Amino acid sequence: MSRLVSLVDNLRRAGLNHASHGEKGISAAGGFIGILAVLWINSSVLDQQGAAMLIASMGASAVLLFAVPHGALAQPWPVFGGNLISAFIGVTCAQQIADPFVAAALAVGLAILAMYYLRCLHPPGGATALVAVVGGESVQQLGYGFLVHPVMANVLVLLAVAVLVNMPFYWRRYPVGLARSEPESEPAGTKETLIAHSDLVYALSQLDSFIDVSEHDLIRIYTLAVHHSHSPVPCHENGEACKQGSDNCLCRQLMGAQA
Repeated sequence: MSRLVSLVDNLRRAGLNHASHGEKGISAAGGFIGILAVLWINSSVLDQQGAAMLIASMGASAVLLFAVPHGALAQPWPVFGGNLISAFIGVTCAQQIADPFVAAALAVGLAILAMYYLRCLHPPGGATALVAVVGGESVQQLGYGFLVHPVMANVLVLLAVAVLVNMPFYWRRYPVGLARSEPESEPAGTKETLIAHSDLVYALSQLDSFIDVSEHDLIRIYTLAVHHSHSPVPCHENGEACKQGSDNCLCRQLMGAQA
């Protein structure tokens, strides 16, 4: 029973996030504007079935662009390249393979492989490849024109909205290279403690998996952690001060592990 409780608690913690209500509101507003524009574009090109399926793909892209604007999967090249390359592979599979089940499965598998090697891994790209195969007659009639309109048009609109919506908020400007932190969050005396860029690249290369965190954010997290170690605040648990004797307090657990 205790193991089950522990498992449930770990799953609950995995879903926690510390984004403010303002951040969540900005993300929702960006998704609304972006998808509204995409819907307008698709309505003039695809029938209801094709438009609905492609919108699902663009909706997934919108979540990454507006809720995780600094994630590696949400940067311009993954969004643009991932969707366009996947669309090309999907159309090719649809035209060359008679069995739609095999064509659809192969399109998604090849899209993942291509996105990995071309460094544009973008999960919604798999959905875009799938739509190119099973999106209905209106999609099939477009052939490779499907890449340009609606896919490329949709992607460019979403990217433009992401830049504009995030621009007023300096901490979440898109793409990640345009974002900056508050001057106070980069205190004097921490820069010399930062790990070297070469060391960060080496560490990431040792993880045989894709990590959806930008180098910029990793360094910022490290800087804040170093600053916190020099100016500690009371131990916290889920955003609140830990109660006396609490076993769930992360910093107490870490201190216990070090002892």
